[in-house]
Amino acid sequence: MHLHLSLTKLFAVAVLFVHSLFLNSLQAQQTLNDWPRWRGPGGSGHWSAPKNIQLDWSNNKPTLVWERAVGPSYSGITVSGDLVITMDRIDNDQTESDPLAGNERVFCVNKKTGDLVWQFSYSAHYKDLDYNKGPRVTPTFHRGKVYTLGAVGHLTCLNATTGMKIWQRDLVAEEKAKVPTWGYSASPLVVNDSQVIVHAALQPNGCFAAFDCNTGKEIWRNGDDPAGYTAPILIKRGETQQLVGWTPKHIIGMSVANGKTQWKIPYEVTYGVSIATPIYEQGHILVCGYWEGSKLIKVSDDLKTAKLVWEENQYLRGLMSQPLYREEHVYLLDKQHGIVCFNLITGKVVWTDKNQLTPRGRNPQASLVWVNNSNRAMCLNAEGELVVTSLTSDGYSELSRHKITAFTWAHPAFSKDLIFARDDEKMVCYRLPMKVSKPK
Repeated sequence: MHLHLSLTKLFAVAVLFVHSLFLNSLQAQQTLNDWPRWRGPGGSGHWSAPKNIQLDWSNNKPTLVWERAVGPSYSGITVSGDLVITMDRIDNDQTESDPLAGNERVFCVNKKTGDLVWQFSYSAHYKDLDYNKGPRVTPTFHRGKVYTLGAVGHLTCLNATTGMKIWQRDLVAEEKAKVPTWGYSASPLVVNDSQVIVHAALQPNGCFAAFDCNTGKEIWRNGDDPAGYTAPILIKRGETQQLVGWTPKHIIGMSVANGKTQWKIPYEVTYGVSIATPIYEQGHILVCGYWEGSKLIKVSDDLKTAKLVWEENQYLRGLMSQPLYREEHVYLLDKQHGIVCFNLITGKVVWTDKNQLTPRGRNPQASLVWVNNSNRAMCLNAEGELVVTSLTSDGYSELSRHKITAFTWAHPAFSKDLIFARDDEKMVCYRLPMKVSKPK
C-alpha cells in the first residue's frame, strides 16, 4: 500500500514537472516572438527572426497579409501573443471653432487577421501642440497590462486582453506637467515589475517620475529640467541598477528606488530635442543629438560617478533615428551624411553610406533593428521602404528593398516572419519570405 502511494506521488510530481517545463518553454517561445515595447524585447533593437528567413528578395518579395485603416499618429507598434497594439487620433470632436479638439485612441487588433479586438479612447485637446497629428509613444506591454502616454499627458494603464481601463492619470491637470513643444514622445518604461517610469516634467521637480504599475500612485519624482522626448533606460552592473535619462539640459543617472540623482553631465540641446534613446555598452553611455552632436559618457563600476569621454558634432548628429551597436562600432543616421559607422570608444568615423539607405532631408528618419545575432539590419525608412542591409566596419551594402507604407516616422514591430508597420492612414502586416529547403 505504501509503495503504491509513493509511486502515485512520484508520478504526480513527474507530471507537474513536465507540465512546468512545457509552460516555461511555451512562455519563452511567446516572449521570443513578442515585440512588447519600444525597440522590442529589452529595448535593444534586436529581432529574433526565424533561422530560415529569406533576406534576398530578388525572386520572392514580402507579401501583404492584411491592412486596416487607422487615424494619424507617430506611435509605434507593439506585439504580445496574438495582440497588436498602437495608438492614433480620432477627430470626431473637432469643430470649425475648435479644430484641435479630438480623442486619442489606444487600440488592439488580431495579429493574424487585423480585426479589431478592442479600443479605448479619451478626450485629448491639442492646444499649442506642434506637429498635432496624433500621439507619439509606443505602447508598453507588461504582465497583462498596456501602458501608454498620450501627447498631452494622459498616462494610461489598460488590461491588455480586454482594453478595460485599470487606471489613468492626467499629468497636466493633476500634476501641472509642462508638455514639451512637440508633445510627449518618451514611451513608458516598466522597472522591476513594479514601477512605470515616465519623462514628463511634473511640477515641481518631476522631470522623471515613477508610478505604481498596479494603482497609478506616484512613487517618486526627480529633477527640475524640462521634458525632452527620449525614454529613460535601465542599466546594470552586477546586482546594481540605475536609471539613465537624457533631458534637454543633462544626462542623468538616478536611483531606481527613489529617483535620487547619482550623477549628472551637462548637455544642453537646441529646441530641447533630446530624442534618440541612450545606449549602454562596455560601461559607456552614448547619446546622439541633432545640432550639438553625440557624447560618450564613462560610468564608474559602482554607477555612482560618470565623466565625459568624447564629443563630436560634425558627423554624429542623430535626430529621431535610433543608433545600433555591434562589435565595438555604432551605426547612426546622421542628418547630412546618411548612415555613419564609428568606433564607440574613440568616436572615430569609419565610413558613411552617403545617403544610400534613405534620402537626405530636413528631418531624416529610419528605424533600424538587428536581425538575430548577425550583421544584417532591417530598416524601415521615412519613405516607407523596408530595406535589408549589411552593416559592418568594412562598409555598407544593401540586399533588398520593398515599399510597404506611405511616408512614416512610426517604428515598426516584428514577430516571427511578420512585420507590422503604419503610416497616417493605414496599418499593414507583411509576411517575409522564407528559404525553401532543397531536397537532398
